[in-house]
Amino acid sequence: MLLRRICVFLLCFINCSFFKISWPHSTSDFSLEGDYLMGGLFALHEIDQETSLFTPENTECFRHSTSTSGYQMLQVMRFAIEEINNSTTLLPNVSLGYDIFDHCSNTKNFLSVLNFISKNGSIKPKEKLNNYQPKVIALTGPYGSTRTITIAPLITMGLIPLVNYGASSYALSNKLQYPSFVRTLPSNKDMIEMIIHIIRWFGWNWVAFLGSQDSYSSDGLKLFNKYISNTGICLAYQEGLSLNANYSQTLKKIDMLNINVIVVFAVPQYAVNIIKTAIAENIRDKVWIAGETWAMNQQLPREPGIGKIGTVIGITERLLSLPGFDQFIYKDRRTINGYSTESNVQSNNKICNQVCDHCPLLTAEEIINENPSFSFAIYAATYTIAHALHNVLQCDMNKCTKNTKAKPYMLMGEMKKLDFPLNGRQVKYDENYDPTISYAVVHWHTDVNPPQFEMVGTYDTYPETTFTIDYSLLPWLNNDSVPFSNCSVECKPGYSRKPEGFHSCCFTCKKCPRNSYVDYSRDPYTCFPCLESEWSDEGSTTCKTRTVAYLEFAEISSIIVMLSATCLIILLIAILCLFAYNFNTPVVKSAGGSMCLLMLMCLIMSSISVFFFFGKPTFVFCLLRNAIFAFFFTICISCLTVRSFQIICVFKMAAQFPKVHSLWVKHNGQWIFIGFSSFIHLISCVIWMTVSPDKPSADSWTFKDQIMLMCEMGNAITFTIVVFISWFLGLLCLIFSYMGRDLPKNYNEAKSITFSLILYYLSWIVYFTAYLSVKSKYIMLLNAMAQISSINGILFSYFIPKSYIIIFQPQKNTAAYFQTSIQNYTQTISRS
Repeated sequence: MLLRRICVFLLCFINCSFFKISWPHSTSDFSLEGDYLMGGLFALHEIDQETSLFTPENTECFRHSTSTSGYQMLQVMRFAIEEINNSTTLLPNVSLGYDIFDHCSNTKNFLSVLNFISKNGSIKPKEKLNNYQPKVIALTGPYGSTRTITIAPLITMGLIPLVNYGASSYALSNKLQYPSFVRTLPSNKDMIEMIIHIIRWFGWNWVAFLGSQDSYSSDGLKLFNKYISNTGICLAYQEGLSLNANYSQTLKKIDMLNINVIVVFAVPQYAVNIIKTAIAENIRDKVWIAGETWAMNQQLPREPGIGKIGTVIGITERLLSLPGFDQFIYKDRRTINGYSTESNVQSNNKICNQVCDHCPLLTAEEIINENPSFSFAIYAATYTIAHALHNVLQCDMNKCTKNTKAKPYMLMGEMKKLDFPLNGRQVKYDENYDPTISYAVVHWHTDVNPPQFEMVGTYDTYPETTFTIDYSLLPWLNNDSVPFSNCSVECKPGYSRKPEGFHSCCFTCKKCPRNSYVDYSRDPYTCFPCLESEWSDEGSTTCKTRTVAYLEFAEISSIIVMLSATCLIILLIAILCLFAYNFNTPVVKSAGGSMCLLMLMCLIMSSISVFFFFGKPTFVFCLLRNAIFAFFFTICISCLTVRSFQIICVFKMAAQFPKVHSLWVKHNGQWIFIGFSSFIHLISCVIWMTVSPDKPSADSWTFKDQIMLMCEMGNAITFTIVVFISWFLGLLCLIFSYMGRDLPKNYNEAKSITFSLILYYLSWIVYFTAYLSVKSKYIMLLNAMAQISSINGILFSYFIPKSYIIIFQPQKNTAAYFQTSIQNYTQTISRS
């Protein structure tokens, strides 16, 4: 690339020398004498198609298509310089002149640049900045990023300020490569961000990007691809077009892909070709987003049939009127008409790219009504140079210090500090010499004659960042509703996206399952699981907090059960005291004597376990609630079993097996059995509590909106052993009770024991059935009630009747009464 530029550089010199072109000094549209000259590069002509040249010649712009817009830009610069020279405060005693060239080629218009950086017709690259005084103090232009990037190295190597009005390539913000480049329009980075703002504002995500094969479009495409990441926007189609490209095929591809939003980020020649092809191909109902280069194009809105292609939304610098500009143009046209002869002489003189044959023929209205998109940028560029020169020359309200010779590099230092108002806009620059942003969103009204550009939105970064669009000002063609341009219809709330194909915008929707949710701001493609403490229904976007359920002390049911247990304990203690007080009476002795007291103490301890079922479950509570009951109640059952067996031995087995009976009595067989069974049961309980004890657990799967705090039953095998021992002893007790059903009334415990054990079995069968079939915190309440029921069965069937006799029938609590009962039983047996 560098070699190519050097070759072109040399060719321009050779060409100029060959044709012996002289530089103009006469006053005209192209030049004006002054104390300091400002250079200007404007495209008064446009090359429709570049051709390869094999001879060293400079492009003569007047041989190509004319550009009224370029001539209007030139006039804005002339108008601004006239204003500055007429100002009594900006440059009071200093005149600002200009030298302007027609710059129509990307690579073959170096002649004007060489003229600007020369000093007395020569260029000295090694000249020190303090001694270097080129022809111009600064310059503005050219129009277009590619043209600017081509010539910028020549200008910026001498730190000549290049204050540009029409090059938006973000690459030019690199101050290491372009140290003296300043621009008065935002970079294409800002333009791309603005386009993305609009796309997101309307909820579109399926777009096409069309550009041209130049720096402006290629940089724009790179930035667009960069900035749409993580925005949900998909670039469904992109292409950089040449002037000879098949525009028709490109638009048909876009139509086939159902893309309804097309960004045209190209210079005017390409944009015109695209829009005209869309009209010819009957492309309908699209949204066209126009970059600033053609957003205010004056010819396209007048094209027949343009209203059918859809809605055109343009982005341009906020349009500001230039007071006095119209009068300046009218005055200039009158001057040209009055001196038509002089104009013809200039035209015939054919000065290199400082001639415009068609320009004198343009009317004032044609110039005034041309695309005003870059007018303020040119106006601001001219005033930027003037204000910087004002500061370098230390001007005050009356005069400037003329003994200070301003050098181009001096202006650069001052430009970064500038902050001045201009026609209601603040002109200031950031560290990259880029201006503040003030965009306007315009809608093309092509249904009126003449077509109009209506501002429907704004985007400003000074004094603060604001972006707004007025929906009511956009009359969409499709039933007055915002056009749809999405690859897939947005999922309903609670549905996650399932990708389809290459683009993330193409997807199907999947309903999030229970206890999960989708967070579109976080990741619309994932159903995130709720926390264990949360829950959600199918198709949720948030999780709800679960309520924690357990048997609380303050619940009515808990209070009732605890009161019952308390009364039960009091009653058991009272009976224990009663039996201890009447320990030597026949009723207590027939009930078991000391064994009876052991049973009552075990029942009291079993009753205490009821209180561990309430409150938030802890490891200790879970361990004690069933272990205490299981151990002590089993001891009570073993006592009942021994007591039933002992009565049978006395009345039935003593005579048949006297030796066995004597051994049983001699060695206290009843206590050996109770101790042995209790020891075995204690070992099983210890194993149960150590291997896999009851422990707190949080049940979050039974109820969707609750977490039930309960105690796990522990290891099934160890628990089964514990239950089996207790139930086996109860079964033995039932058998022995049945065998003694015909014993004397005072010793006949069959009915009471049978009732208590049947109640015991029924209570726990009901509990285990409910435990296996129903999940609720009240299962724990049922467990406590089963324990109380088991204790009450023994209490009311075994101890209460005996207590009643002790208190209310003392006549039956005598040895004589019991002896009479035994004699009657013996007589009955002998008769049978």
